[in-house]
Amino acid sequence: MQEYIAFFQENMILSLVWVGLFGALIMSIVKSSTAAYKEVTAAQTTHLMNRENGLVVDIRSKDEFRKGHITDSVHILPSDIKAGKFGNLENRKSDPIIVVCKSGQTAQESANLLAKAGFENVNLLKNGLIAWSEANMPLVKGKK
Repeated sequence: MQEYIAFFQENMILSLVWVGLFGALIMSIVKSSTAAYKEVTAAQTTHLMNRENGLVVDIRSKDEFRKGHITDSVHILPSDIKAGKFGNLENRKSDPIIVVCKSGQTAQESANLLAKAGFENVNLLKNGLIAWSEANMPLVKGKK
């Protein structure tokens, strides 16, 4: 035990970085397990779309959406979700909703807001359209 104490005293910065990383890992695990949404992969997304009447909600900007989006996805801005303007989503509260952004980071807040608004099956595409493209899944270009 004395060796550990001596090591931590001699390598204070390294020890603090290790403790910080360990704390961040624990917080990340707790946050993902208590989230109101579920993270899904590209393959799970296609399953939800094809077998369970899932709907993809793309929250990127209009220009990004026109450059390429998932087939049959609906474009809604995060500001509209914050304002409670869900458009055609209102009548699909029990269907699987898959929220998509470019990297999967900005869609987390929108997914939480949809779950709080009463949507029963909210999902988030893990790593966003980057993961979708890496899985060689198709994108539709142009205005829907």
